[in-house]
Amino acid sequence: MSVTIKSPREIELMREAGKILAKVHEELGKALKPGMSTYDIDRLGEELIRSFGCEPSFKNYQGYPASICVSVNEEVVHGIPTKKRLIQEGDIVSLDAGVIYKGYHSDAARTHGIGEISEDARLLIERTRQSFFEGMKYAKAGNHLHEISAAIGGYAESFGYGVVRDLCGHGIGTHLHEDPEIPNFKQFRRGIKLRPGMTLAVEPMINLGTADVVWMDDDWTVIAEDMSLSAHYENTIVITDGEPEILTLTESEIAAGDIGI
Repeated sequence: MSVTIKSPREIELMREAGKILAKVHEELGKALKPGMSTYDIDRLGEELIRSFGCEPSFKNYQGYPASICVSVNEEVVHGIPTKKRLIQEGDIVSLDAGVIYKGYHSDAARTHGIGEISEDARLLIERTRQSFFEGMKYAKAGNHLHEISAAIGGYAESFGYGVVRDLCGHGIGTHLHEDPEIPNFKQFRRGIKLRPGMTLAVEPMINLGTADVVWMDDDWTVIAEDMSLSAHYENTIVITDGEPEILTLTESEIAAGDIGI
């Protein structure tokens, strides 16, 4: 495993990539409404990304055909946008996106409720988000990577949720996916020691029911095996000498002071 330590200049470029991605998520969140197609969301997302002079990280990545992964209800991740799939009142919609700014990636995901959603859905979204911040309590130099994993999984499982095991977070930098892999549940080993300058994409994927998932025939879309709702929350972070720096928080999250740690 080769985990890169980023220089101050590299971190500054990733910080800018993160700010831009946060703006994209902010605008996409405001635009979501019943009757939109998932294709409409992807088109808007790509326009926003390019308007900042960036490239979408996901478009054509290993053959993925879109810029924004749009996953609805039981879809965990990697939903492919289409004109045929219309967002409905009561749906929950996960948007996963990345941008490339001057050769450096940022990666973040948010799950949104559309109009009036069920209490189960609301709590799933809220607790998936909080599981990320439970992990952040351990995202400090000198701690070990899998302390983050255990904190995320322990919190989510305390509500009886299924923590997806077949997908994980990852390092990030000049490549979208770098070492290390970051599971969202307790590991038998401690993992690498965290050091300042490590840049990570931490992304809990939590199901209302089973942790088990299956891949659809398009070879991309991952769904909860029991068709239960699924939520996804992700940020790109930098390990520092103190608290982790979260590069992709949206303006709304910052303004609300709702940053969890």
